[in-house]
Amino acid sequence: MAHTHSHSAPSGNRSRLAAAFIVTALFMVAEVIGGLVSGSLALLADAGHMLTDAAALLVALLAVQFAQRKPNARHTFGLLRLTTLAAFVNAIALLVITVLIVWEAIERFYQPQPIAGGLMLSVAIAGLLANLLSFWLLHRGSEEKNLNVRAAALHVLGDLLGSVGAIAAAVIIMLTGWTPIDPILSLLVSLLVVRSAWSLLRESLHELLEGAPGHINADKLARELTRNIAEVRNVHHVHIWQVGEKPVLTLHVQVIPPYDHDGLLQRIHQYLHQHYQIAHATVQMEYQPCSGPDCELGLGSGAQHDHHDHAALEGHAHHHH
Repeated sequence: MAHTHSHSAPSGNRSRLAAAFIVTALFMVAEVIGGLVSGSLALLADAGHMLTDAAALLVALLAVQFAQRKPNARHTFGLLRLTTLAAFVNAIALLVITVLIVWEAIERFYQPQPIAGGLMLSVAIAGLLANLLSFWLLHRGSEEKNLNVRAAALHVLGDLLGSVGAIAAAVIIMLTGWTPIDPILSLLVSLLVVRSAWSLLRESLHELLEGAPGHINADKLARELTRNIAEVRNVHHVHIWQVGEKPVLTLHVQVIPPYDHDGLLQRIHQYLHQHYQIAHATVQMEYQPCSGPDCELGLGSGAQHDHHDHAALEGHAHHHH
């Protein structure tokens, strides 16, 4: 789940996401029951994979929902982080499920279990059809290029592979009675689950730890501001983080005293918006060089350290589109 959502047509996206979520969730339950009754671990592993889909769809749905909640005095960013938290919890749950399935698969190599091949086959085929249905639902929405929907569609594609694997295993069991193919395939499906869970865990944890968005390098941003705006001598105290999809930035700039303070401030904001798509920046303008231990933090070029006292003129600006 790469989580980047554009909210171009939330309502159309929402109904499609909701339909795909319901289809996936229902079939996940069907696969769990089918797996338990038929004794097939591959079906259970595929149900685990369907859980990754259902969760990805749910997170996408929540994201569309919470993006419309207005910020308030207690939650000044709204509840945009909830989706990140949901993704994080989802990733951990998936890793736990995978461990359980791998454990069970290893046990089954030593003690093969009887498997009802016919039942396994029919559940696997039904699962494949459910996946095709939700893939079709999501793909009709691809003209909106909503990355969350695209991520969910990719999940479902991976899931098609899992269902195809379960069908293959069922056919082999029915033809040859060789049951070890079931745990072998459940291990392969688990690998698919681990891959999506791991990237999800990495992304969501990075965002929860206030990491800078992947496409923005703080040092490079500081250097480019200094290089491209003539009055800017030095950039320091740069902090970039991400809430939901919004990059947020605060920084201090040491500038040559301009004729037009607000004009310079506006040029800095425009630069950030054009080159970094940062619509929400807080820029503090100072006329004295930064002095103090933290000045090295996020430092652009041309750092001078005259230890003036720091009673600099400070321009404070808040700027929203």
